[in-house]
Amino acid sequence: MPAELNGIALAPWQAPATDAEWATVTGQADIDEPPFSAPSGKHPAAGVVVIEPDGRIWLVSPSNGYGGYKHTFPKGRREAGASLQATAIREAFEEAGLKVEITGFLADLPRSLTQTRYYTARRVGGTPAAMGWESQAVHLVPRSKLAAFLTNSYDKPFLKLLGG
Repeated sequence: MPAELNGIALAPWQAPATDAEWATVTGQADIDEPPFSAPSGKHPAAGVVVIEPDGRIWLVSPSNGYGGYKHTFPKGRREAGASLQATAIREAFEEAGLKVEITGFLADLPRSLTQTRYYTARRVGGTPAAMGWESQAVHLVPRSKLAAFLTNSYDKPFLKLLGG
């Protein structure tokens, strides 16, 4: 693995260790985002589309194809007391090993069991070598190749949103 990518080090970072530390993790942003509401029967969740300065996008391959995904974006259910932004930052670390900063609101999309708020973000540290057990691989994909990677029907809206 190279020491850096786009001028940003690819090196482990000291991630928060407790839920309370994750709730106040750096990288959350004061952005314009609509109110969030999960429909009855759906759990609130958050995900993140991490975009490199060169336009490539980070994807993860969930372990054992969890949820029917071959490749997708880091995402997960919100922990009690955590904001959706903090949840998205935590998922980027747990599933991709990346330290990110939120740059904007992307969309609220229904999933099978969740209503998921997606943010855009930039990588400011971390390394995919530190991905957690929930992923078996991390990919850096050009936008022009997203359609070949995002094959789950729940991820199809991203092709339009991201121009893939």
